[in-house]
Amino acid sequence: MLKSVLLAASLASLAAVPAFAAPCKDAKGRFIKCPTAPTKPIKCKDAKGKFAKCGTAGAKPVK
Repeated sequence: MLKSVLLAASLASLAAVPAFAAPCKDAKGRFIKCPTAPTKPIKCKDAKGKFAKCGTAGAKPVK
């Protein structure tokens, strides 16, 4: 019984490892560096709630 539990636990841990290391491949099937996700531009609003240029006095970033 103990052996079967240990065997099941070791198989489960081995099956989970490839899920974390998801390599990226190109069209020809070669491994490449995964592209990074594009970042969203930060938008800012002033004290009145209108969109303002970030860096101006009183402008705060919004999500």
